[in-house]
Amino acid sequence: MPSEPLVVAATAAEAAHVPPGLPVLVTGIGKVQATLLTALALAERRPSVVLNIGTAGALAGATGLRLPSVVVNHDFSAAELRALGYDAVDQIEIAGGDGTVLASGDTFVNDAAVRDGLAARAALVDMEGFAVAAVAGHFGVPVRLVKHVSDQADESAMDWPQVVDASARLLGEWLRENV
Repeated sequence: MPSEPLVVAATAAEAAHVPPGLPVLVTGIGKVQATLLTALALAERRPSVVLNIGTAGALAGATGLRLPSVVVNHDFSAAELRALGYDAVDQIEIAGGDGTVLASGDTFVNDAAVRDGLAARAALVDMEGFAVAAVAGHFGVPVRLVKHVSDQADESAMDWPQVVDASARLLGEWLRENV
């Protein structure tokens, strides 16, 4: 019997409109929480796919729903660690994406200078995508990242509590249509 998907979201607000019957894991915000709880869930069960849903900030004017093809760990010193001889991974390719690059990090991006620096590497920014993708890869479970642009990674990011429900509705709609 095939297993079912596992929907992973950072917050209950982002998962508020997941269709009934789909298993949901709410990890909490940031890479550490996402890594810990996703790893525990995957150790207990083998979903057919991990669907990481959530909001993202646009770094270069992106809008709407995005399915990243690449996720980078933007606040990790991979180049320096590789220079010291360590195998440091800071980029993961995601099958079935739309070409979008997502940068994940534990820094809440709402500053124009930080946003502009990240825009050289990615179109979107979030705080959990890389961690969820890394854990899924470790367990050999396919992953899909589904992100909705909620802000422009500037001062508008502080309005997230007022706009998250609209993003959650669109994420729920995507799940209804695609799962």
